[in-house]
Amino acid sequence: MSKKPIIRSLLDTDLYKLTMMQTVLHHYPAAEVEYTFKCRTNDVNLQQYSSEIWQEIVALCKLKFTDSELDYLSRIYYLKPDFVQFLKLFQLNEHYVRLGEDDEGQLSVKIRGPWLHTILFEVPVLSIIEEVYSRNTYPDYDLHLGQKRLKEKTDLIRSHPLGDKLKIMEFGTRRRFSNVWQKKVLEHLKRSIKGNLVGTSNVYYAREFGLTPLGTMAHEYLQAFQALGPRLIDSQKVALETWIQEYRGDLGIALTDVVGIDAFLTDFDRYFAKLFDGVRHDSGCPYEWAEKVIAHYQLLGIDPKTKSLVFSDGLDIPKALELLSALHEKINVVFGIGTNLTNDVGVTPLSIVIKMTQCNGQPVAKISDSPGKTMCRDEEYLTYLRKIFKLNDK
Repeated sequence: MSKKPIIRSLLDTDLYKLTMMQTVLHHYPAAEVEYTFKCRTNDVNLQQYSSEIWQEIVALCKLKFTDSELDYLSRIYYLKPDFVQFLKLFQLNEHYVRLGEDDEGQLSVKIRGPWLHTILFEVPVLSIIEEVYSRNTYPDYDLHLGQKRLKEKTDLIRSHPLGDKLKIMEFGTRRRFSNVWQKKVLEHLKRSIKGNLVGTSNVYYAREFGLTPLGTMAHEYLQAFQALGPRLIDSQKVALETWIQEYRGDLGIALTDVVGIDAFLTDFDRYFAKLFDGVRHDSGCPYEWAEKVIAHYQLLGIDPKTKSLVFSDGLDIPKALELLSALHEKINVVFGIGTNLTNDVGVTPLSIVIKMTQCNGQPVAKISDSPGKTMCRDEEYLTYLRKIFKLNDK
């Protein structure tokens, strides 16, 4: 382990972890959950770094929010005073994390415990795993190529006919090459394309650079309602209604692909479509998805130009510019770009995730519009979920 821990502040996380955490505090403080780690990158042995990863997790669990950090959070108007007071007492507990070895000799990570007390593990643990891997695999790596590629990205934006219309959110905390590189990326973006950078998902760097922290909900939020809601078929509607009760019109971007876009739109009636500012894409063909959402708004008598589409699935700048060119006259578009900004330095980044797999002792699942992103430990439940939402096999 290096002299300084990888994670040095509990603010070094994505905003949507805090916005979901507030909702959990107010509505489901007793919910119990399980998260499971998965590495999608072949031929990588992370188990050899398990001791180093564990030392970093222990260091993470020693952190508390500082007074100045709490003061910053108290000035984010949709974070409520009782939630900030709760964070004053909050500390992650290493006893909720289990590192081990699976049947194939690969790294196994399980996070089990109260949702309220485990929700903040995912982003820093993924950041730890990625950075431990990077610094062991590429020690003393020269970031010159990363800087060259980053400049090429911003030069492309400035030279593109629609470049001034491109709205970018930096979304790369969980898969960054390192915290040092993420900071350099944000410094460059703010300096080079300040007018395009609408904010970052990273609360720590939003505070440091005077940027807007951005984010609403993640897959785990809607997944949990498969166990929390009164009926499985109503899980998305209950999740969205609970969000509306909590934020009363703020943070109005809904995630669409927990059980696929078609099932989402069935639930996303005129009530929800009018109350939410827009929706986020995270799997499947972005063009097909966009056309379905636009047609849905039109069918409901809502002008698509009053709504926003947020794209966040494996984006790079050329792809974002292509989507902008195709859609900007039809609807507002915004782009959350992660790995391509914070881990495009000339090496192959890991593809790693931590997903909720149980809530209150029941399996929960995400059935993605991209087959490889579907993740569930219980095949019988997955089959049942498909049947309830009338999904075709994918």
